[in-house]
Amino acid sequence: MHKTIRKYEGKLSPSQVAEGMNCAYRNAKRLATDANLLLKAGSYPTAASIAILSIEESGKVVILPKLLIANSEEEVGKCWKEYRTHAKKNLNWILPDLFDKGARKIEEFHLIVDKNSKHPFYLNVVKQLGFYTDCVDNADWLIPEQNVDEELAKRLVCVAHTLLQGREVSSKELELHVKHMKFVPKDNDELVKQAYINWYKDMQDHGLMPPGENKMAVFFRNGLGKDVKLP
Repeated sequence: MHKTIRKYEGKLSPSQVAEGMNCAYRNAKRLATDANLLLKAGSYPTAASIAILSIEESGKVVILPKLLIANSEEEVGKCWKEYRTHAKKNLNWILPDLFDKGARKIEEFHLIVDKNSKHPFYLNVVKQLGFYTDCVDNADWLIPEQNVDEELAKRLVCVAHTLLQGREVSSKELELHVKHMKFVPKDNDELVKQAYINWYKDMQDHGLMPPGENKMAVFFRNGLGKDVKLP
């Protein structure tokens, strides 16, 4: 029998964060592939729930770098809490929907992090509906096949694959991330944007991003181009 697993809640080095991000990215890809197989097999509820697990793993990739710029034990603890909270890991699932509705500039994606938005909790409910039966309201039974249909499953599998349009990261780019982001006031949007621009330039200088225009600067200035399409 295995010993009880104790969850780690301390600081991590750039190389450790890179390893964790890459593990999460690869696992998200695996889950998205499995969800697609289930979708093709007609197992729509399970396909939807597995797709949501993939979305949550992709969310870990976004959360983990925050550990490197945390400036207190309290901030470190907050990062780990986000990492292990379903509603924090699935925030980005509405990104494709916002894109389809015309969002292109960063300000137009604000609903993703809106604290009053219910979309993270909705996704967690769908995940439960796809996996479990339950007794609700006036002794009514919830059955996965009756609550998650093909259309919803297809949508969630598509979202899972869309959120995988990234790549694995290196410890060097995270070291540069710390260099530019750690002491920037997180509540000053303009300073945060400039720090991201400087980080991208530094990665270009180190051969971690392609030479040429600073795509981070272009994004903050103009948003996503009209020719950009999501999978």
